[in-house]
Amino acid sequence: MTTGPDTVPDAVLDRVACASLVDAMGRLHSHRAHILSLVSPAPRRLFGPVATIAYLPYRDDLRQTELGFGALFHQAVGESAAGTVLVLSSGGYPEASHGGGTKLSRLQHTGAAGVLADGRLRDFEQLRGYAFATWCRGEATRWGGDTVMPFAANVAVEIRGVCVIPGDYLYADASGAVVIPRASLKQVIDEALRVEAEDATSLEEIATERLEGTSRD
Repeated sequence: MTTGPDTVPDAVLDRVACASLVDAMGRLHSHRAHILSLVSPAPRRLFGPVATIAYLPYRDDLRQTELGFGALFHQAVGESAAGTVLVLSSGGYPEASHGGGTKLSRLQHTGAAGVLADGRLRDFEQLRGYAFATWCRGEATRWGGDTVMPFAANVAVEIRGVCVIPGDYLYADASGAVVIPRASLKQVIDEALRVEAEDATSLEEIATERLEGTSRD
């Protein structure tokens, strides 16, 4: 469940899926909002307001090289980390490691909802044991700090062709992810519930068609 003024009860989230949320976004917005082909060490639903860390190709002459992930993490999540979804951009190297169980233990200590990385993550066994949800490009074995570096906190980032703004809401499950503008959250949830209801009605109609066809035969 999210925290703050935009709280969405788990009972409501249980009634929608990523696909219905994507359909709802398509009815209300014209921009791309869905993200595909995510991997998790322990697949579970991820939902909450977004904080971002932008990664860039590594350079040894930039201040952020020394600032590091820890300082940027705390800048990103601020004083209200609980329930936050941390989004990490790829920095142009989606196959490189963007962190692992040690760095990301900060999410466990702050009560963050989870992380979505547009790169690989290390230590899947360790990440599997944390309470937060993890989604990424896949598992890495090699350290990636000489390839990409965390550079800026809470800036707009691009994730697989989707623009992600701090304060957006992100939903992810085994089928993919969707990014929802904060101002549209209630309308998107309500529309997704309508999509689910329409699908349920269609299932009933299709079942009726089959029964009627059988009786005619």
